[in-house]
Amino acid sequence: MRLHANARLTPAGRLLLCRRVCDQGRTLRQAAEAAGVSERTARRWLARYRAEGQDGLVDRSSRPLRSPRRTAPERERAIVGLRRTGMTAAEIAQCLGMSARTCSRILRRAGLGRLRSLEPTEPVVRYERERPGELLHVDVKKLGRIDGAGHRVTGRRTGKKRRGGWEYVHCAIDDATRLAYCESLPDERQETACGFLRRAVRWFGAQGVRIERVLTDG
Repeated sequence: MRLHANARLTPAGRLLLCRRVCDQGRTLRQAAEAAGVSERTARRWLARYRAEGQDGLVDRSSRPLRSPRRTAPERERAIVGLRRTGMTAAEIAQCLGMSARTCSRILRRAGLGRLRSLEPTEPVVRYERERPGELLHVDVKKLGRIDGAGHRVTGRRTGKKRRGGWEYVHCAIDDATRLAYCESLPDERQETACGFLRRAVRWFGAQGVRIERVLTDG
């Protein structure tokens, strides 16, 4: 339940207000002053409490009971049906002789505000190797070095900015166990990557994991 942004009382506060009048014998004015609301507000919640009990103290929808000008359900179903054929809101509005804004509002309410919503979501294909070492994922993450404090700390926006350069974090992760080995190295050149892989294989071997295959996008 979402309370109104300007609501002075929660359902628990409304219940306390009503019980001060009904159970403790306080006057409506005294209960209203204690709750920090007007007598008119206190009277409304007290009437609901006496008529419906504690269930009457929750917020109600502000939607009117009747909406004579709302689009008929049959017309809304026709709009949704035409949308599923790939028509745009403007095309549907022209076809049915309606306002394009009304069609767009109905489509958003139906969850079809965008044409891509009509396309079925492809299922996520997940896989996981069964044996440790069966597949080793290797990748490199490039991170920028932070060379000194910025203007939010120093208060100075002037001055020559120095280039901090990059750090290259080489990572190797076993697919089955998610055991990982990482090193921060100065570059991602071939000889650097090959050296990292040799050290990673030795490290995994020390953990009892024999590497069979390596997968990388390098």
